[in-house]
Amino acid sequence: MKTLPDFLAPALNIISVGLNPSLNSVTAGFYFATPQNRFWKALNASTLIDEPLIPSLASQQYLLTHYKMGFTDTVKRPSASGSALRAADYRHWCPILKDKLLTLSAKVIWFHGKVAYRHYLAVNHQWKGDLDWGLQPISIGSSQVFLSPNPSPANAAFSLDELIGWYNQLANICPQHIE
Repeated sequence: MKTLPDFLAPALNIISVGLNPSLNSVTAGFYFATPQNRFWKALNASTLIDEPLIPSLASQQYLLTHYKMGFTDTVKRPSASGSALRAADYRHWCPILKDKLLTLSAKVIWFHGKVAYRHYLAVNHQWKGDLDWGLQPISIGSSQVFLSPNPSPANAAFSLDELIGWYNQLANICPQHIE
C-alpha cells in the first residue's frame, strides 16, 4: 500500500493528526495537498507560524525542522474520502498511532476533527462521550491533546475564520518558536 509518510521526529512541539491521507496528498508527498483544503490558508493566517508557507513538501519539512511540528494520521490507508474508512482500519491503525504518540511525547497532540479523535479514543481508551473543541481533558502520555475542526473541504460547516481562531488557540497553549 502506497501511503503518505509520517513527518515525525523527537522533541516536537506539536504532532498534527489527520484522519487519513488523501489521494492528492499521497501523490504530492505532503499533508493537506488537496487545493480546496483550508489547512495551509488557516495556518498561514494564524499565529502558529511567523511566515507564510506555500503548500509543498519543502514547507512540510520546514514545519518539522523549524517549528517542530510533525504530521501523521489516525489511519494510514489513503482514500478519496474519510467515509471510505471502515472499523477494521481504525482497529488496525489506532494502536499503532498510540505507540507513535507515546514514544515521541510531543508537547501537544493536535487532532483535526472529531471523527479522527473519537475513533482514536474508542479503540485505545474504550472512551465514548461528547467532545468539545480545544484543549481536551484526556492526555496521551505526557502530551496535551488539542482538537480543532477538520480543514477538509468536506467540512464546510466551519469557516476559514473559525479554523484560524482554533489554530490561534493552539498557538496560545504551545508556542511554535524555536527554543
